[in-house]
Amino acid sequence: MSVSDTHRAIDAVWRIESARLIAGLVRIVRDVGVAEDLAQDALVAALEQWPGSGVPQNPGAWLMATAKHRAIDQLRRNRMVERKHEQLGHELEALQQSAMPDLDAAIDDDIGDDLLRLVFIACHPVLSTEARVALTLRLLGGLTTEEIARAFLVPEPTIAQRIVRAKRTLAERQVPFEVPRGSDFAARLSSVLQVIYLVFNEGYSATAGDDWMRPTLCEDALRLARILAQLVPKEPEVHGLVALMEIQASRSRARVGPSGEPVLLLDQDRAHWDHVLIRRGLTALSRAEKLGGALGTYTLQAAIAACHARARTPDETDWARIAALYAALAQLAPSPIVELNRAVAVGMAFGPAAGLELVDALTSEQTLKNYHLLSSVRGDLLAKLGGHGEAAAQFERAASLTRNARERDLLLARAATCAQAF
Repeated sequence: MSVSDTHRAIDAVWRIESARLIAGLVRIVRDVGVAEDLAQDALVAALEQWPGSGVPQNPGAWLMATAKHRAIDQLRRNRMVERKHEQLGHELEALQQSAMPDLDAAIDDDIGDDLLRLVFIACHPVLSTEARVALTLRLLGGLTTEEIARAFLVPEPTIAQRIVRAKRTLAERQVPFEVPRGSDFAARLSSVLQVIYLVFNEGYSATAGDDWMRPTLCEDALRLARILAQLVPKEPEVHGLVALMEIQASRSRARVGPSGEPVLLLDQDRAHWDHVLIRRGLTALSRAEKLGGALGTYTLQAAIAACHARARTPDETDWARIAALYAALAQLAPSPIVELNRAVAVGMAFGPAAGLELVDALTSEQTLKNYHLLSSVRGDLLAKLGGHGEAAAQFERAASLTRNARERDLLLARAATCAQAF
C-alpha cells in the first residue's frame, strides 16, 4: 500500500474510530480536553508508523493502546504536580496490565454505551446550548470546526471558541463524568436529540470533502437514537427523531449515483429505497403520535418524511400536506431554513411563482447570506418559470458557496443546463 493510500486509510479509520476512542479515554482520564489530545497524539503516531508497518488488523484497538500509553507517560512526567494525576496513573498502569477492553463494551450504568455517555457529558447544563452541540459534534462525530460552523451557519472562529471554552468549563467546574439521573436526564434530553440529529445530518449530506454522504455518522446517530428510544419509551420526541432518521436513511442507496454523484429526491429510483427502514420509521412515527400531546419538531419532520416515503412516485407526493406541516413547524420552531423548505413545498403544491415569492422574502436574511441552498432553490424555481439566465447565475453562486465537491459538480451541471436553455 502506498503512503497516500495509507493516509486515506488512516483518515477513514479516524472517522470511524475517533468518537469511540475519545469516549473510552474520557472514561479513563475524566477530562474531555485531555482525552481529545491523547486521541490526536495516537492519530499522529498512526500517521508516522502505519505507512511503514501497515494498517493493523484492529486499528481501533491500536489507537486506544497508543493513547493509553501516552496517557501513562504524561501522568508519570507530571506525577508530583497533582494528586489526581498520581491516582489516575495507578489506575492506568493497572489497565495496561489487563487485556485490551472491547471498545464497544457497555459501561456499567443505565445508558450502557460510552458514546452516548459522552453526548450527555458534553450536553451538561453548565454549557450553553450552542457549546453543547458544537462540543458533541466535535467529539462524537469527529467533525472539524469548519464543518460544524457550516452546520450552524456561523463563522468558523466562533465555533472554535465555543469548543475551547466548553472543554475549559467542563474541567473548571469539575463536571462528573457520569450518566445523568432523574430530572437531570430529562432536562438534557432535548439538547441530546439536537446533537444526534445534527450528527446524522452531517453524515446524510456532508458539508465538505469529496463524498456526498458519510454513512458511519448516520449509523452512529441512528444507533444512539434507538438506544434512547429504549431507555425513554414514553418520550414522543425521541420516537419522532428515530422515525425521521430511519425514513431519511432509507433513501441512502438511492441518493448516490454510480460515480458517487448526488441524486436529488425527485430523481431517485424509489425501488432502491430501503423499505425495512421505512417500515421501522413509520412504526416509530405511529408510536410518537399515539403517545399524545402536540407534535414536536422531530415528529413533524418525521411526518413530512413519511409523506415522501408513502408516495410510490414523485407525482403522488402530497405536497399540500407537506407545506401545511412545514407551516406548523415554522410556528413551533421559527427558522429561515424551515421557511426555505416551506417555500419549496409551496412551490411544488401551488406553483413555482408562489414558492419564489416566499424565497425572495428570505434573501435579506443574514443567516442565509452564504447558504448555498438558498441560491439553489431560487435557481430551481426561476428555471421552472423560464428564467434560465438568472437561474444559471443562481446555480453558479450556489456552487461557489458549497464546500462539498460532489454537490458543486451537480450545481455547475444545472447551471450549464440553464445556460444552454437561455
